[in-house]
Amino acid sequence: MDITIKITDREGVTHEVQAPTDMSMNIMELCRAYELAPEGTIGVCGGMAMCASCQCYVLNDVELPEMGPDEDAMLSEAFNVKPNSRLGCQIVILPELEGLELELAPE
Repeated sequence: MDITIKITDREGVTHEVQAPTDMSMNIMELCRAYELAPEGTIGVCGGMAMCASCQCYVLNDVELPEMGPDEDAMLSEAFNVKPNSRLGCQIVILPELEGLELELAPE
């Protein structure tokens, strides 16, 4: 089953994308699959919560999984962090995320 997620890229363009919930994908991988950021500018660490290149801002009230200690630690050191910042690599795509709206943080 696919869900719809809206992602605003770093140029300010909003993309409504279909995200599979049965492939254990995360938001960072979804952005890569749809080429929403230039190659080499997102997911630099491969999704290990070690670089913040996939930082995004959550724009609506869709309930997300709790932030883990690795993600929290990385965001405490990252640039352009806001109260609604999350690492895309740490958000697994689940049916509950239907309607999620995100904005990619500046590079």
